[in-house]
Amino acid sequence: MSQTATERLRLQPAPDGLALVQDLLNTRDIGGKVPDLLADVDQARDWLSGLSAVRADTELRGWARELSERDLAALRVLRGAVQVAVGGSDPTSNPGTLTKVDLSWQPSGELRLEPTGSGRRRFASAVWGAVFLAQQAKTWNRLKLCHLPACSSAFYDRSKNNSGVWHDVRMCGNAANLRASRARRRDHGAVTS
Repeated sequence: MSQTATERLRLQPAPDGLALVQDLLNTRDIGGKVPDLLADVDQARDWLSGLSAVRADTELRGWARELSERDLAALRVLRGAVQVAVGGSDPTSNPGTLTKVDLSWQPSGELRLEPTGSGRRRFASAVWGAVFLAQQAKTWNRLKLCHLPACSSAFYDRSKNNSGVWHDVRMCGNAANLRASRARRRDHGAVTS
């Protein structure tokens, strides 16, 4: 697989490390039209290999080759916790998804968050570190899930006032508006009859 989960949905990636979080969320089955990339070990390995190439992350690439069923289950739990967090709720109902992140001093004189651990713990550390940095940069609230239940793609809201609710207004927005219009006509017809 040469593309990320977000690219397979033809979505523009979120900026900086938030793209990693978005990509994890977009591994889900979307409306039965694209498969869940965490459904089996082989698909997850392909996804992680593609992601490691985009991120130029050799540790991630190595872990992708060794990914186990236990790792896969942990990735699904992590994805669920991140989905809860994007929805504005507390993801710590499953504290096993949280992990440590280190600070390291760079030669440039800057502090940098560094993922800790290895394998799935390192991946979770990178994800939660990206969430933290996005919160500090005030971009976290722009990562959203499409409001069309059949879709729920993770997208980065680039609207000026952060009011986007659909990953694509033409596709999901029109479908939702059409359903609402039909429901109003049905309700109106029932009232006037």
